[in-house]
Amino acid sequence: MAPRLPPLNALRAFEVAARHNSFTGAAAEMRVSHAAVSRHVRSLEARLGVTLFRRAKRGVELTEDGVRYLEVVSAAFESITEATEALAKPRDVRVRVSVEPAFAGRWLIHRLGRFQAAHPDVDVVLDASPRLIDLTRDEADMAVRYGQGGWPGLRQDLVASSRIFAVGRKELRGRRRAAFAPDELRAFVLLHEDDGGLWRRWFAAAGIADVNVSRGPRILETGLAIDAAVAGQGIALADEALIADDLASGRLVKLCDVALADGSYYLLSLPSGQRRRPLAAFRDWLLAETGALRRPS
Repeated sequence: MAPRLPPLNALRAFEVAARHNSFTGAAAEMRVSHAAVSRHVRSLEARLGVTLFRRAKRGVELTEDGVRYLEVVSAAFESITEATEALAKPRDVRVRVSVEPAFAGRWLIHRLGRFQAAHPDVDVVLDASPRLIDLTRDEADMAVRYGQGGWPGLRQDLVASSRIFAVGRKELRGRRRAAFAPDELRAFVLLHEDDGGLWRRWFAAAGIADVNVSRGPRILETGLAIDAAVAGQGIALADEALIADDLASGRLVKLCDVALADGSYYLLSLPSGQRRRPLAAFRDWLLAETGALRRPS
């Protein structure tokens, strides 16, 4: 008689705990108690006669046996996922993507048709929202977020490197060919997407510390602040990725050569979903489209 397979719950607990390097993180994803995850792992270790995890400073880490076993278990789960998707009807093949509103409105939405043309059987569900989501709780399949990186337990693909410039309507440049010196920008109306902190960091990067950034309209959404600059209401700080179309069309121009690197856009996903065909297709397409936006700062 062939040996019986380990219980599926035990294998799942092992795989999730290995991704998080934590029984606590695995418990949160699986919506069970820490004790339940620990019990599943102990029973699996007893069945196999090996130790799969060892204690670490923060959580747990795989032993050499654990690393070897994880490769097989992860591949098995991914194969099951692929087989399930292969049986699904085309209308059920979806990618649910949560995207920062500014990136969605000023870059992604204008190019999304290219993905649909290349993958007509995959429906994209786009949620343009800044709210924090939990991919482990199936609130979305993928997310585009702005930050410094370091989201634990998630695959992180760099989408666009941050290069923030001071921009305004081209009429502000007049006939001058040279860019403004940073100090000259204090004469313009500064448009803010926050309490003035971004402008303060930009001027600091330019070596200027005595600019009053307490004045000017507060438009507390990046995309709307850029729209206000396009409308001639003042000058804004904008990530080059978000104003690519505005610069190409001449609606906006860079007023100064100083660039602030303040973060980057990342595509976040669960490692367990990296072989799912629709998700892989969207990831590959997005990274190909944004290749020019990942220039060194």
